[in-house]
Amino acid sequence: MNLLYNLGIKLYACGVKIAAAAGNGKARLMTEGHKRVLGDLATLPADARPIWVHAASLGEFEQGRPLIERIRRELPGRPVLLTFFSPSGYEVRKGYDKADVVTYLPLDTPARVRRFLDAARPSMAIMVKYEFWGNYLQELRRRAIPTYLISAIFRPEQAFFKPWGGTFRSMLRCYTHIFVQDDNSRKLLHGVGCDNVTVAGDTRFDRVTDIMRAARDFPDLREFAASQPTLLMGSSWPADEDVVIPYFNAHADVMRLIIAPHEFDEERLRALIDRIDGKAVRYSRVAQGLDDIADARCVIIDSFGILSSCYRYAAIAYVGGGFGAGIHNINEAAVYGIPVLFGPRHDKFKEATDLIACGGAFEVTSAQSLAERLSRLLSDDAARAAAGAAAGAYVNSCLGATDRIFSAIFPR
Repeated sequence: MNLLYNLGIKLYACGVKIAAAAGNGKARLMTEGHKRVLGDLATLPADARPIWVHAASLGEFEQGRPLIERIRRELPGRPVLLTFFSPSGYEVRKGYDKADVVTYLPLDTPARVRRFLDAARPSMAIMVKYEFWGNYLQELRRRAIPTYLISAIFRPEQAFFKPWGGTFRSMLRCYTHIFVQDDNSRKLLHGVGCDNVTVAGDTRFDRVTDIMRAARDFPDLREFAASQPTLLMGSSWPADEDVVIPYFNAHADVMRLIIAPHEFDEERLRALIDRIDGKAVRYSRVAQGLDDIADARCVIIDSFGILSSCYRYAAIAYVGGGFGAGIHNINEAAVYGIPVLFGPRHDKFKEATDLIACGGAFEVTSAQSLAERLSRLLSDDAARAAAGAAAGAYVNSCLGATDRIFSAIFPR
């Protein structure tokens, strides 16, 4: 990679160390995790040539997970190495039992890259969605290690397609093959001379369908949601709650609310409960028999790992993030055949555009637009059912990406 790229990576590494020393939790976890990488890799058998799968964080892991589990099921003798860039992915999935080793990806400097690859000895590398680390890609190509990018999606404003983007375009040429979500991505890549591309779709649809089939049942939540139409806010941030909670407080006689905040430290949970008119309970206390859900109007999910199962109880879903950096996983809700609402920052998500187009999802831009949409969906059962059916049909139409990718990488 060029000098500017390498300098940028080194400056980032210095920034992480400074932030860790200053007490930043994520930076500290990353710094400590990087110290363990070679020890983690040493647990692989001496003759192992693992299939290396890299996901930046938790969302990308969920996209790669269907392929990992397909590899584990159909190629049980092949070890799997899973790496994360972000602590938010590693800390949640460090115990993932379908990988032989789970560890951090060292920062992308030439020396670190060589040490990592010497220790890992991968037989191939599979990157998920948005992974463009120039030194890793160049060294993988130099060592003739097949390298794939899956569930990728490209947009015209990305650096690859700018006149000054030569450094980034060179990364594309390091991939053995790129599997993209849509034909627009294929056309963009073709325009810069990259034709080792297949439109395979998005593995997240396969993943959310697997999750739906294995969904856990929570009888108390099921009964809570059965008496009145229930709105479930998934992965919500304060800006989302600013839009939804006033509507709920004004209409608590005709609906119920489940909130699964994206983060739920004690201060945040207390603040949420204080904003609800009427009784709001924390689900962890309900599960322990410490609170009665029967007369509650709102339940706050304060446990990891159950949101995707809880969408099954909702009449309507609101997925958070759209008034911030970008929406969270809307497919987790749509797979249950319910209408999905979200804020305006969704332009980077193809599924959001598609769901709006087919009538299965709706953008809300303010408290007023949310009120108008929710009032229509809550008062018109036929409209709500039609929107939900459209959402479910869309997800079903997008299945099969994992099969297409697996068959191409591992031909029989």
